[in-house]
Amino acid sequence: MTGRLEPQPWMTDADTVAVMDALAAAGAAARFVGGCVRDAVLGRSIRDIDIATDAVPDDIIAAMRKRRLKVVPTGLSHGTVTAIVDGTPFEITTLRHDVETDGRHATVAFTDDWDADASRRDFTFNALSLERDGTLHDPFGGIADLRAGRVRFVGDAQQRLTEDVLRLLRFFRFHAYYGKGAPDPEGLAACRAMAPALARLSAERVQAELTKLFLAPDPIPAVQAMVDAGAARVVLREPLDVDRFGRMVVCEAEAAKEHSTLIAPNAVRRLAALLPMDRAAAAEIARKLKASNADRDRLVALVEPESEIAAGMDARAAQRALYRIGIERFVDQVLYKWSMTGDAGQWLDLIAAADGWQRPRFPVSGTDVQALGIPAGLAVGVLLSAVENWWIAADFAPGRDACLEELRRRAAAAS
Repeated sequence: MTGRLEPQPWMTDADTVAVMDALAAAGAAARFVGGCVRDAVLGRSIRDIDIATDAVPDDIIAAMRKRRLKVVPTGLSHGTVTAIVDGTPFEITTLRHDVETDGRHATVAFTDDWDADASRRDFTFNALSLERDGTLHDPFGGIADLRAGRVRFVGDAQQRLTEDVLRLLRFFRFHAYYGKGAPDPEGLAACRAMAPALARLSAERVQAELTKLFLAPDPIPAVQAMVDAGAARVVLREPLDVDRFGRMVVCEAEAAKEHSTLIAPNAVRRLAALLPMDRAAAAEIARKLKASNADRDRLVALVEPESEIAAGMDARAAQRALYRIGIERFVDQVLYKWSMTGDAGQWLDLIAAADGWQRPRFPVSGTDVQALGIPAGLAVGVLLSAVENWWIAADFAPGRDACLEELRRRAAAAS
């Protein structure tokens, strides 16, 4: 089935035209594919521009170089090169059909058959292709599915998942961004049946898909569906608290209304709300997902809330907590505890206290301690810490002279 989409600014932009002209000059047929087409149909903003062509990679490279366009062989084994024009990347992939699949990776052969290439796509709306004149090719009813908010596999859902089980996580991720109402029943049933196969996926792939899912504007229904299908149990663990996860999404959105420069959706924070309040379990999930050290530490800190942070804590206590643990961890803890109660209460006051907070500078250092004749070593740190605690208790008010006097007093008492 073909349709029409009026050419849009991203299609007629000079950089896009340069790439398409280079392919046309080489005698290659080329169409836009993927997210740019999908989002253009819905009137959403376009981020990346992907192109499919019947030209083979060597010919694509030659076509770009003939027009003096930068080209990088980013995935030759799968027929993909990337043209870069004024810093903008265009991923260009040769039409393909699958020769063999192993549940994750496919051996492909190049083709000039657009329908064969579309047939190997995961979802109907990802099989759309768009010519530069606005001719829209829709072999599997993807436009109707997009407009209905339906994420539907191309052909047999079970077969698509058998070919590549990563599509199972993509099903829930795409539902979070494009779905309306309940997920497609056939696709959901296939995901439930194939969920155990998720154990074969690499940690990096799982983490990437979960992060994208969690950062959707409203990921709650899709996450609930993933839990109900048994997929979340395989890639994470049980029990999972979707209600608290949902409250975290709401809390972030509520806080961002007044503090958008401080608060943005965060995948680690949302994951923490989904997991049990168990430090060891959080550390194990971080290990399983091969999270960065920073994300691991953040996740573990979140599921072990600071006891001093509570709704209604006064400004002095908030300032002390901010100084001790920093803005990021303070905000994380406030949102996490807020998500546990489900009541804004005075939590927003604490977010406001953190917004724009500047860390006071402790006016003395180890050099000042050693100037009193105390040799470098543990005693320096102990004394400095004691004076810093005194300064914090005084609401950071004492200046350098007062801190030096307190330092001398404590040093003399310790000698």
